[in-house]
Amino acid sequence: MITVVGIGADGWDGLAEESRRVLEAGEVLMGAARQLDLVPRSAAERVAWPSPLLPALPELMERYAGRRVCVLASGDPMFYGIGSTLVRLLGAARIRVLPHLSSLSLACARLGWPVEQVDVVSLVGRPLAALNAAILPGRRVLVLGAGRDAPALVAGLVAGLGYGPSPMTVLSDLGAASESVRTGTAATWAAAEPSGSGQDRNASSILQVIAVECVAGPGAEPFARVPGLPDTAFEHDGQLTKREVRAVSLSRLAPLPGELLWDVGAGAGSIAVEWMRAHPSNAAVAVESRADRAAAIGRNADRLGVPALRVVEGRAPVALEGLPAPDAVFVGGGATAPGMLETCWAALRPGGRLVVNAVTLESESVVAGWYARLGGDLVRLSVQRAAPVGGFTGWRAAMPVTVWSITRKDVP
Repeated sequence: MITVVGIGADGWDGLAEESRRVLEAGEVLMGAARQLDLVPRSAAERVAWPSPLLPALPELMERYAGRRVCVLASGDPMFYGIGSTLVRLLGAARIRVLPHLSSLSLACARLGWPVEQVDVVSLVGRPLAALNAAILPGRRVLVLGAGRDAPALVAGLVAGLGYGPSPMTVLSDLGAASESVRTGTAATWAAAEPSGSGQDRNASSILQVIAVECVAGPGAEPFARVPGLPDTAFEHDGQLTKREVRAVSLSRLAPLPGELLWDVGAGAGSIAVEWMRAHPSNAAVAVESRADRAAAIGRNADRLGVPALRVVEGRAPVALEGLPAPDAVFVGGGATAPGMLETCWAALRPGGRLVVNAVTLESESVVAGWYARLGGDLVRLSVQRAAPVGGFTGWRAAMPVTVWSITRKDVP
């Protein structure tokens, strides 16, 4: 049994009696150097986390197996903390957690914000682009930042999205005697405190909570969470599942929290991006054969707040080998490639959904054959848009798209 003890910036004095007893009885004490410094010396062997930590963690836990190990964590160990990592590694039965107040609870207490009405984004070990999806009019966002640069970087991103008037509050050393609060707006912060002013500013030991009340300025362009973002939201060369067809296709893919999508023949990656925007726990793999389009998918993912989207450059179905089993597969291009639909269908988990879009007669023929064998749902979409015709306005039809969708009903 490994005990994970949450500790705040107030150190030993802020610990509950049970947490103190556990630490005093521990034979091995692990944690970051700043956390170890908060605990009085004892007979316990002290082990500071190596860098990088995650690759070394399994061997470290094995080395001290059989001894009373205590792991120190900042605040609540199960809130973006080492507690969650250890549970994934060793299983919940081997981990005992004694939580402290989380930085989320402390920050909301200082700000007077209801915890359940706040969006949280951690930038600790994660790209800044992860914040893009959370900046929406009227939302309150708490950003967990590492490094002295974090407030300036957050302010620059928020202002760059057109939310310069948004009030910002930076809370440091929450719970400690040295606790500090700084206020401003995203626009003034970005202008007054530019990033990159020295190596010390990037010190990873500096942990801050950055509170943003999102206020849209004249240049803001909010993107809704429902499927069917404007086509202009994506960088593309014309190889894009258009807005109306994308909305229908995503409704057939039916993303659920925590599910994985394969977006095959991804083009601009619009299906994969919107799949991941449906819920923060969703994951996707975009498979694209052209290098320029694969690069554009990465930029679209960053801009729309899902930088964790995995891009695989290669030609399907060969490029699908070795990928984790999907909960849903979208084939936007390449349905006529030999073995394409066979590979996608075989890879699906039970209950998984397959959606194939066909534009050409050849791909429609392939889809019709699969529909005849397996059934499912087959629809044909035709979209017309108003456009100038001389001095008047008329309808211009886009190419019709056939959408075949089916759910795999067999059980493992």
